[in-house]
Amino acid sequence: MQIIHPLADMTHWSKEIIASGKTLALVPTMGYFHEGHLSLMRLAGRLADQVVVSLFVNSLQFGPSEDLGRYPRNLQRDARMAENEKVDILFVPVHEEMYTPDFNTRVRVDGITDTLCGKMRPAHFEGVTTVVAKLFNIIKPHVAVFGWKDFQQLSVIRKMVRDLNWDIEIAAHPIVREDDGLAMSSRNTYLSGEERHKALCLHKAIQHAKARFAAGLKDVDLLKSEIRDIISVNTGVGIDYISVVDKDTLANKEVLDSQSVLAMAIRIGGTRLIDNCFMGNNAEVSN
Repeated sequence: MQIIHPLADMTHWSKEIIASGKTLALVPTMGYFHEGHLSLMRLAGRLADQVVVSLFVNSLQFGPSEDLGRYPRNLQRDARMAENEKVDILFVPVHEEMYTPDFNTRVRVDGITDTLCGKMRPAHFEGVTTVVAKLFNIIKPHVAVFGWKDFQQLSVIRKMVRDLNWDIEIAAHPIVREDDGLAMSSRNTYLSGEERHKALCLHKAIQHAKARFAAGLKDVDLLKSEIRDIISVNTGVGIDYISVVDKDTLANKEVLDSQSVLAMAIRIGGTRLIDNCFMGNNAEVSN
C-alpha cells in the first residue's frame, strides 16, 4: 500500500489507473478505523480494481463548539489496518493544501440538509459536500462507498451526485454493530463504561420499533413517544431528535410503512451518537 499526501500526486496516480482501463473505488473517511470502516474497504474492493481510502479530518464539517480538536487520530494504526485490507492507496491530504488561505468556495445541497442532523448542526453538511466534491475531483473514482450509519449524509451525497451529473456510483454498506448492538463509531472511544452501557438505548429503541412495526403499528407519534420513554429512562442522556422520515426524501412520515426510516441522535456527556433503521427489510443495502 502507498500513502500519498500531495493532491497533485493523488490525481496523477488516479489518471494513470483510469487510463490503464482499471476501475477505481473511493472510501472517504476521517480515520481512526474500526470494523465499520474496514467493511467499507472490503465492499470497495469487490466493486472496483483499485481502492483509495482518503483520511482527512475535515474542519469544515465541525461547528465551533464541536470535537474537532479531540477527534481521535492515529495515522500509523490506520495505515496498518488499511494495508491489511489490501487497500492500494491511503490518501492523507494536508489541511493547508485542501483549504488554502484564499479558499472561498462551498458546495451546498438544500432541502434534505434542513432536517435531522442538519437542523442541529447548520453548517455540517455544507462542509461534508464541499470536501467530498473536492475528493471526487482529485481522485475521480468510478464508485464511492459510504456507510448507512450516516444515513442523512448518504442521502445528501447521492443528491449532490445526481444534481451535478457526476458519473459516480454511490454504494452503501449496512450499519456494522458491536456484539451488543451499538453502532460502530470512532466517537465511541469517548464513552466511559457507564456511558457506553447507556448508549445501548439506541439499539433497544431500534429493536422496539422493528417489533412494533412487524406487529402492525402505523402510528408514528405513538412510536416516537414509546422510543422517547426507552431513551429517557437513562439519566444523563439527552435527545437531539427522534424522527421517522421517508428513506428517499427525508420528509417526515405521518404513517409507518416499509419506506420509513427511524433516525435518532442523542448526547451522552460530551458525546453525540446517531443511529437509524429501516422499517422495511433489506432496504438499507440498496444503491
